[in-house]
Order: sequence, then C-alpha cells, then structure tokens
Amino acid sequence: MARRGRWLLPLIVLLLWVGAAGPLGALSGKLTGLQENDNAAFLPDSAESTRVAELQRDFSPTEAIPAILLWESEDPLDEATLGQIGQRLQEATAVAEDAGFLAGQASPPIPSEDGLAVEAVLPLSPEVGDELVPVVEDVREVIAVDGTSSFVTGPGGIFADFANGFEGIDGLLLLAAFGVVLLILLVVYRSPILPFLVIATAGLALTAGTAVAYLLADAGLITVNGQSQGIASILVVGAATDYGLLLVSRFREELRTEASRYAAMRTALRRSWEPIVASGATVVLGVLCLLFSDLASNRGLGPISAVSVTLAVVAALTFLPAALTLLGRAAFWPFRPHVGDQVEEGRGWPRVAALVGRRPRRVLALSTLALVAAAVFAPTYDAGGITFTDAIRGESNAVDGQEALGRHFDAGAGAPTVVVTPEGDWPAVAEAAAATDGIASVVPFTGAQGPPQPGADPVVVDGLVRLDVTLAVAPDSTEAIDVVQDLRDRLDDADPEALVGGDTASNLDARETAARDLRVIVPSVLVVITVVLALLLRALVAPLLLVATVVLSVGATVGVAALLFENVFGFPGSDPGILLIGFVFLVALGIDYNIFLMTRAREESARHGTRDGVLRALAVTGGVITSAGLVLAATFGALSVLPLLFLVQLAFLVGFGVLLDTFVVRSLVVPSAVVLLGDRTWWPSRLARRRPETEPERELEPA
Repeated sequence: MARRGRWLLPLIVLLLWVGAAGPLGALSGKLTGLQENDNAAFLPDSAESTRVAELQRDFSPTEAIPAILLWESEDPLDEATLGQIGQRLQEATAVAEDAGFLAGQASPPIPSEDGLAVEAVLPLSPEVGDELVPVVEDVREVIAVDGTSSFVTGPGGIFADFANGFEGIDGLLLLAAFGVVLLILLVVYRSPILPFLVIATAGLALTAGTAVAYLLADAGLITVNGQSQGIASILVVGAATDYGLLLVSRFREELRTEASRYAAMRTALRRSWEPIVASGATVVLGVLCLLFSDLASNRGLGPISAVSVTLAVVAALTFLPAALTLLGRAAFWPFRPHVGDQVEEGRGWPRVAALVGRRPRRVLALSTLALVAAAVFAPTYDAGGITFTDAIRGESNAVDGQEALGRHFDAGAGAPTVVVTPEGDWPAVAEAAAATDGIASVVPFTGAQGPPQPGADPVVVDGLVRLDVTLAVAPDSTEAIDVVQDLRDRLDDADPEALVGGDTASNLDARETAARDLRVIVPSVLVVITVVLALLLRALVAPLLLVATVVLSVGATVGVAALLFENVFGFPGSDPGILLIGFVFLVALGIDYNIFLMTRAREESARHGTRDGVLRALAVTGGVITSAGLVLAATFGALSVLPLLFLVQLAFLVGFGVLLDTFVVRSLVVPSAVVLLGDRTWWPSRLARRRPETEPERELEPA
C-alpha cells in the first residue's frame, strides 16, 4: 500500500502549482500598468536635477511633459495652411482634454523664421505613464494637414515612442523567448513531452515571479519599468530552463541504474538540489547587489530579478520533479532510458576531456591567450551614453520630428533646461548662462503662456527665480549633456547656489550616477559570488579560480562588443547602465555553469582524485551544460526583437558572454587549470589533503 501511495505527494505538488496558476496569472497581468519609464523617477534625491524638479513645482504647480506639435513643408506656408494648422491644434487640444491628459493651455502656433515650419507646445500630464501612448497616437492622427509633414515630438512624443517599445514585453518578447527555447529543447531531447514539461516549469516560475513583483510594486516597495520587467522575464525563463535541464539530465542518468522511478528521482534531487540552489543563490545575491545603486531603475531590477530566480529554483525543485516522477520513463518517449543502458553523452565531450587531460598546459595557455586578446579591446567600449532618439530603433515619428525641429528652430525649443537661482543674482546668472557655448537663449520664467519674452519681469518664489534656457542642440543628445555640464561649471563661478535641471540635466545626472554605480557594484558582486562559491565548494582556491576566469570572460565579451558595436553594427554608443547590468548578469550566470561543473567534479574527485574527477565531470556534464548555455543565450537574444537599442546591446553582451563562458571558460580554461592545480584546488578542505596522485597521466576513456 505504501509503495502504491508514493504517487500521492507528487500529485499534490502538481495540483497546487496548477491551481495557483490562475490567481497568479491574474496578478501578473497587472504589473505593466505600474511601470515608470522616465529618468526623473529613477534619480536619487541628491541629484541636482531632482532638486530643481522639486523647486520647479513652486513656480508651476501643474506639472507637465511638453509634446511639440510640428508641421513642416517644402514650400513657404500660406495663410490657408496656417489656418488649417490652427484648427488642427485646437482639435489636438480637445483630444488631450477629453482624455484627461491636458496639463495646461497649449501655446499658439509659432512659425519658423524660414516660413517652412510651425510648432506648438501641448502640455500633457506626466502622471499618465504608458497610457500616454494612445493619446499621442490620437493627436498624431488629428494634426495631419495636406501639403505638410506633421509630427508629435519633444519630450512627450519621444517618451510615448520609447514606452511603446516595451509593449511587446507581454507578447512578442515572451513568444520569441519560449519559441526559441522550445525549438532547442526539441532538438536536445528528441521527445515531444519533455520540452513542454520544462517550458511549463519556466512559465509557472515566470507567472509567480511577475505576480510577486506586482504585489511589491503595488505596495510601493520596488519601482518597475519596462526595462526591468522585460529583463526579469527573460532571466526567469532562461534560469528555470537551465535548472530543469540539470535535473532532467540527472534523473535520466539515475533511471539507467535504478528500476524505480521514485528512487531515481530521490537520488537525482539529492545530487541536484545543491548546485541548483547554489546557482540560484549566486544569481539572486548578484542581482541584489543592484540595491546599492543610486538609480531606482536598477534598484527595482534587483528585487524583481531576485524574486523571479528564486521562484525559478522553487519550480525546478518542486513542479518539475513531481511531473517527472508521475510520468517516469514515459516522459522521455520515444527514447526511454532503461536500467543498464549506456550513458548517451556521445563521444564529443569525452574527447574534449581527454584533450584537456593530455595537454592541460597547452589548452590553458591558448584559451587564456584568446580571452586576453579579446579583453584588450574592453577599454575602447563606448559607455558615454546615447540619446533617447538613438535608443529607439526602427520608425519613430518623434525621432523624425526631432530632426525636422532642428532644421527650423532652436533644437532645444519646447524642452528648456531650467536654472533656479537666488533673486538678487539672477541677472548675472542669466548673463553667464547666455555666454555658454551651445545656449540659444536665456529668459526668466514669467508664468505667461506662449513663447518666452525677453525683458519680462520674472516670477519670484521664496526668493528664487527660474530661468528657462533653450539649447542650440537637441536636448536629448550627448552634445546637449556636454553643454549642460559646461553650464553647471560656469554657473558655479557665477553663483554656487544656482541649480541646473530639466530633461537634459536629468540625463546627465543619470549617466553620472550609472558610472558611480559601476564602480561600487562591480566589486560587491565579485565579493558576494566568491563567498557563495567558498561555502558551496568548501574551499578557497577553487572559488578564486572560478571568479577570475569569469572576470576574464566578461572582459573578453566587452572587448568583442566594443569592436562589433562600432565597426560592424554601427551603434552610436552605449550606456554605463547597460554595461553594469551586463556585468552583473554575466558574472552571476557565468558562474552557474562552473557551479554545475565543479560540484560534479568535487563529487567525482572524492572517488577518483581531482584530475580524473574534473575530467569525468567535464565528460558527463558537457552536453547538459552546453544545452543550458544555448538556451540562456537564445532567451536573452529574444530581447533584440524589441525596438530599443539598449536591449539589443544587452542581448548581445549576455548572449555572447554566456556562449563564451560555456564553450571556452567552462570547457577548456577551468578544467585545464584544475588538472594542473590537482588537489590544491580544494584547499583547505579535506580533499586538498589527499595523498599525491602517483598514477601516470592517461587518456580518459569516453563515458
């Protein structure tokens, strides 16, 4: 009776997961509505632009994000066309007002000096988040005028197009991710059942992780944007699949020695849970180091990723074992494993292990030299930042409009840089600002609608005056950031109490904060990962070796990216924030495969010695780890389907880095180094105190 009832516990676990899927799915669908995608929401309170934004509310209690409506023609605009433009502006204002998004009175139409364009500023509410997208689209439809090209650009239009890039997160992105994972698993397993079990594990982990993230965001404990939600979704799919691959591989191996599927699963779980938990712990603790970031976007990415990976571990150690136990050997149909079957790892990885065993010095030298040669180019990686217009790939009405705006108006019109200064010093501050290269005009804020009027009396609030500074360059460009930096330096001399804010200043503060985060978080991640590995392997030499090899792998990845981004893909640059996220993920995920290898190596070393132990581990785990690496690289590659440049760059950094770590670091560098170190690898554990191996080196027989 007891033997017949062993299916009850797996069935209960399975039903609990399936029953929870519905309520969790309902919660997870609400997460997108809580996204915040603007820079100002993520900057620290100490940032100069944040302080200006707070003071700015006193001058204009109604907050607004300006959308610039622009009409451009190849011929001078006549009175009839100007009249139509005025009517379209009224209709656009009505659209925004009816939708509840109008944050103030629109400016009158402002013709350009060359007579070929007209602009107007439509203030929209900044509290609407991604709901701004359909409003901007509706405005674009109503402002069309025959004989002109019409655009909705400026901060409002660019923000809408940027937010629109994340709309595929719940559909296209996950469809691409699950599709490529399913294809790889079908090839790996040659079974119609197993891939769907692993996919179901990843899907349940994703649903649960997103639901918990929604609860945390709804309670105000974390900040979520499109970037963090998309990256966390990809991470949980890749991680859950990797852990599932490891468990399935061990279960299949045990089914060849155990007649009972229950006994086989007990052994598989006993030997798999430790590397899976340790792997999850390295990723969780690694991404939680993002909590040290001064950018709220990074701080939000840390917890949402940590929650997702934790639930990936839980799903891989509960739902998947339950499903596999209930199905038993049928899960592997039509290639069911039987007791006494030989391990079907093929001859490829045993041959790699044999090569490492015969020529460890040569393998280590050549593979390390290749990594160093690539890492030499890492310092050339351009992490100086990119503009929002450059960040949007493909067609964008706002990007095209920004270019058209620069042809006929001062490029910074509609998105002024804001200076707040004491009342008594404002004339000198205005003079110093106007003398800065790249500044088109400086006028005091008077509270009047329409274009600023030089010579008007400024509004004074609590002894402070606001100056609106129009840039001569596009306000979201890297050139504009340099202009604002020069402006801050010049105003420090004119009046140290003057503060510079606005959208461009927010971009500058975000870039500087991201660079600071890179300096602080990188060493934190390395320390945390080293401690986890030391506890797992109960050694000090092995963790230091693994961390060093992963750092070298990251350096090589960044070096290759630097060469390809500039010379092949023609990218305009990158951002230090992407470099930081890429580093954290590459270190945490790259260590995963070394954990899978070294935990098996430690197990084998206890029976066969370190040299044969690591070679046996390489031969046995090579197939499953390679499959896991391909899956993880492919899932991150799915980020490239979204029309945002920084996600494409992150997809390459993580995808290429994982493949490099899988095929070079874990397959060649680490095993050859361990062979050369011998039992010293495990110092100071008991394995390091084994008697020296006296057997001559011999070729490893294929498993």
